[in-house]
Amino acid sequence: MHHNPIHVIGGGLAGSEAAWQIARAGQRVLLHEMRPHRRTEAHKTEALAELVCSNSFRSDDAASNAVGLLHEEMRRAGSLIMAAADAHKLPAGAALAVDREHFSQHVTAALTGEPLIAVERAEVAGLPPPAWDNVIIATGPLTSPALSSAIQRLTGEGELAFFDAIAPIVHLDSIDPDLTWRQSRYDKVGPGGTGADYINCPLSKAEYEVFVDQLLAAEKTSLRQWEGSTPYFEGCLPIEVMAERGRETLRFGPMKPVGLSNPHRGGERPYAVVQLRQDNALGTLWNMVGFQTKLKHAEQVRIFRLIPGLAEAAFARLGGLHRNTFLNSPKLLDASLRLRREPRLRFAGQITGCEGYVESAAIGLLAGQAAAAERLGVRWLPPPPTTALGALLGHITGGHLASDGEGARSFQPMNINFGLFPALPAPTEAAAGRPSKGKARGAARKRLLADRALADLDCWLAVPRNTAAE
Repeated sequence: MHHNPIHVIGGGLAGSEAAWQIARAGQRVLLHEMRPHRRTEAHKTEALAELVCSNSFRSDDAASNAVGLLHEEMRRAGSLIMAAADAHKLPAGAALAVDREHFSQHVTAALTGEPLIAVERAEVAGLPPPAWDNVIIATGPLTSPALSSAIQRLTGEGELAFFDAIAPIVHLDSIDPDLTWRQSRYDKVGPGGTGADYINCPLSKAEYEVFVDQLLAAEKTSLRQWEGSTPYFEGCLPIEVMAERGRETLRFGPMKPVGLSNPHRGGERPYAVVQLRQDNALGTLWNMVGFQTKLKHAEQVRIFRLIPGLAEAAFARLGGLHRNTFLNSPKLLDASLRLRREPRLRFAGQITGCEGYVESAAIGLLAGQAAAAERLGVRWLPPPPTTALGALLGHITGGHLASDGEGARSFQPMNINFGLFPALPAPTEAAAGRPSKGKARGAARKRLLADRALADLDCWLAVPRNTAAE
């Protein structure tokens, strides 16, 4: 065992899981948690792994839901967070909901009772000192101002976001190609583009008027208590706020039709258009350009399905706008979550650009394993990209397209979803007799992806950790 401990900053779900994984590998950990000496706007207790919002870990269905699959993979990988959740689950149908107080107490007791883990209750107010040669920063969306500023200075002013403007993301196979077409404005060929880089959804004048009416009348989500002082930026206004400024505002903003011609209508220019931009390297997910919103999720689904071509849209992520702290991870982090500019620093949890309790803990699990492998002097073997763990890691560290085609940052936090997984080989689908259309087709595809993921995960787990460098 190395004399120096591995330092983990942040005692949330990601930091707690990272510390546990390091100890399981036989390495010493110093877990730094600033509460109760410095509190946040959201936390109410000093317990580790406190659940500050919902008590739900979402679906626990490993066969047809990506987050349920992630649950199962984490269980098989020895996750403390999943063990605590399973020990304190509450009735919630197909979802995994927990008694939040007992859950946090379980995690706190496990970590403080582990001889290889020491917990230090103090703020790390700035970058870790140089003597800390192996560090995981897992401070979440409410990172302290002093540490946030230090990270921002180290990574660059534009690489750490404090305001999370999220546009919805749609699964490609749910977009109707008979009503949409691919074209860039004025057929412009940008860096890496072809001139047909966007999917365009056209609206007539009547369709546009109905869309605006529904948008103005829809229910909105209120800002959370600690977001109240966070102003909207003119560059990322919610679409409903734009609509309130005048009925034509959207048509001269994100829904402007200039430079586009609809081949389904003899090449005419539509009255308005919604553009979707490719969001991942696999080409399975497409982002609704400029559609950040504070509409309630059910309202988003109802209203956005009024858009021609999106009547059957399946959303990998719905829109939002809230205060957050996250890195431009695909640019800044390597495949083992190390900061390229200063590799002694790893990042984990929501600060890397993942959404959700389970996703944050999953990245903590992987960061802890990678840090322990480095301390042991062996190469860390990441999970296969066909697994939920590997797909989430891939999105954060390189699977996301790094820009919008014109050099602007486009990386946004995301939950795990099947759109992040590599496609199934055609022979596999054919052999399984997958239905060709409808919901049955989607359900069969998910089962095949889940079966492949768990089989590949078991192979990955079977590799001895101390021989991964060979």
